[in-house]
Amino acid sequence: MKKLFLLIAAACASLTAAADEGMWLLPYLQKMNIKEMKARGCKLSAEEIYSVNKSSLKDAIVIFGPGCTGEIVSADGLLFTNHHCGYGSIQALSSVEHDYLKNGFWAMSREEEIPAPGLKVRFIRKISDVTSDILGYVPAVASGEERARIVAEHAAAVRSRIAQDNPGMEVLVKDFFGGNQFFAFVIEVFSDVRLVGTPPTSIGKFGGDTDNWMWPRHTGDFSVFRVYAGPDNKPADYAPENRPYKADKFLKVSVDGYKEGDFAMIMGFPGSTSRYMTSFEIDRMLDIENPQRIFIRGERQRILWDDMMADPEVRIQYAAKYRTSSNYWKNSIGMSRGIEKLDVKARKEAQEASFQAWAEKNTLPEEGYIDALPKIKLAVERMSAPDAGRQYLSEAFLRGIELLTPARSFVDAETMEPKSEIRKVAEAKEAMGEWYKDFSPSTDRKVAKRMMAIARENMKELPSFYGEIVDKRFGGDIDAYVDYLYDNSVFASEEKVMALLEDYAPEKVASDPAVELAGSVMEKYKELTEARKDAAQLYAEGHRKYIAGLMLQNPSKAWASDANFTIRLTYGRVLPYEPADGIEYNYYTTLKGVMEKEDSSNPEFVVPAKLKELYEAKDFGPYANCKGELPVAFLANCDITGGNSGSPMMNSRGELIGLAFDGNWEAMSGDIAFEPDVQRTIGVDVRYVLFVIDKFAGADWLLDEMTLVKSDCTKACDQKDVKKKETKASKKNAKKADKKRK
Repeated sequence: MKKLFLLIAAACASLTAAADEGMWLLPYLQKMNIKEMKARGCKLSAEEIYSVNKSSLKDAIVIFGPGCTGEIVSADGLLFTNHHCGYGSIQALSSVEHDYLKNGFWAMSREEEIPAPGLKVRFIRKISDVTSDILGYVPAVASGEERARIVAEHAAAVRSRIAQDNPGMEVLVKDFFGGNQFFAFVIEVFSDVRLVGTPPTSIGKFGGDTDNWMWPRHTGDFSVFRVYAGPDNKPADYAPENRPYKADKFLKVSVDGYKEGDFAMIMGFPGSTSRYMTSFEIDRMLDIENPQRIFIRGERQRILWDDMMADPEVRIQYAAKYRTSSNYWKNSIGMSRGIEKLDVKARKEAQEASFQAWAEKNTLPEEGYIDALPKIKLAVERMSAPDAGRQYLSEAFLRGIELLTPARSFVDAETMEPKSEIRKVAEAKEAMGEWYKDFSPSTDRKVAKRMMAIARENMKELPSFYGEIVDKRFGGDIDAYVDYLYDNSVFASEEKVMALLEDYAPEKVASDPAVELAGSVMEKYKELTEARKDAAQLYAEGHRKYIAGLMLQNPSKAWASDANFTIRLTYGRVLPYEPADGIEYNYYTTLKGVMEKEDSSNPEFVVPAKLKELYEAKDFGPYANCKGELPVAFLANCDITGGNSGSPMMNSRGELIGLAFDGNWEAMSGDIAFEPDVQRTIGVDVRYVLFVIDKFAGADWLLDEMTLVKSDCTKACDQKDVKKKETKASKKNAKKADKKRK
């Protein structure tokens, strides 16, 4: 075990990171990354980026909501994130009368900022390596369930100890490198977060699903919130008298822009990568996981879209749900395409062959490296069938049929027996009211019919309700069963659920057909989960040993752990790319491209009238680049993934130049294997953000509290572009002179 500790410490202490791959842990920047960062142009010290004892750049970066990143941009808690990150809150605050999704919203004073119920912002206050506190107690011979139990017990003890030392804070203990290393994170959670401003969807989601993951991009993907605190500047539940959070650290905002080749870095919370995935897992992804997800979500999204386009109320109710579903749906399509096009499996197979040869030559059987890959292969084979069934149950039923959500909230998650009583009835009513606000029974009824039909057609092991109810009581007629379900379930009606809460009795829940359906689905899900349990433990053991072995095999390589929604830093350069032979993409786009893409007949490409007026007048204010263009989006070859949405893209001085919001289509396999030639982060240029706030929305009062950095704009002008412009002008003048002479 000590050998592993030393291995990881060496990997994180003495190496310089190569290329642009890597989502790097902040505690190791000084020893592992800063030398390379400075060589590329970074002007900050490692201490200025991450400090244990004083305020640093890290303290301006937050977890926004359940799965995004945000950054504080003023001393008064003003926060930038993506439009799609704030989308759920914006949708929840919208109505047909106040359609903030369609029309946008801008507070013109702090009194007009709108509380966003349920939205939370989290600051990382402390990070500590607790590997020895957990793995130091694991016997070398422990494996499987025994090892998992010991690790879980000591992780819980570490979490409890740190929580006692940090009252009022959340504490998370996360594993890294497949369970070979552990870090603890102390987190301060603020729950009074208010919407300050959002552009209309025609700016914030311009291009919609068509442009999602694609370059060139012209999306103003940003929204503005503010964090509020109690009188002691500590977290507090919403209260009118709360005051803006006083930030020790916030980002300065650069209006200087960037040029090709400039240093760029991103700090945020990447959600999940699988860079240590094996070829066996790739087969499963290409053959089962992605095809199933693409098909099931595609069928459901078609129904949602038709109803959304037919009814403004349904459009608002399902806007956020549709966006969330379609984003990962398209990601799966691109992921499969990228893996096949870039021959990722062959590269994985070559790495595996090299590893196996090394392990057999240089390690002993009892060390566990020789049989690491065989364990993974066997585990994947054994898990494939139950996992295929679990995915169908999850996508088609638990995620797909919304009626099951309130039904499941009234029963015990383990036994599926009705709860004996409902405590805190007022809170339950409030929660149900919020949920039903965005529920259309008629739409969900259509979805349920399709989901149950495709599950019957494609699942090898069906939940019991098909035989016991659909077949016996309804003669196999799924549509008839679904109509009965929605006509008779209490949970298809908000009014009936509220009445149930007023006069609750377990027997009323027990006899409800939606509870009966949910119980059948969960019973099958648990059965399939139990069927994969031993294989999952076998996989965990092989995966952990494989990663540790790779590090032993290649001790001179800089290794980065897979993303797991913990704070990371990635850095690279502002760069264009060539996606295919004969095609070269520029590294930024402008407002001109928005106008060129306009299509008033397509809701994804509508351009607001005021934006067109500003463009025609070239009224770009101080936000134009040195060529008089208004930049909209740009590229950097930084390493990000989901969760990084909203992350600050910063220049060499740590100043905000943009907000990361997407990856690019040609490198959708990047979560599995980084693609240095074509992998790019797409960000919205902060100058476009400021332009929309100032010129489009007229909310320039927000700019007064930011620290804007503006110097000679020619510094951010690519000299190559200037020369092109000068050459073009010279040729034009020469032609005029020739014409005059003639």
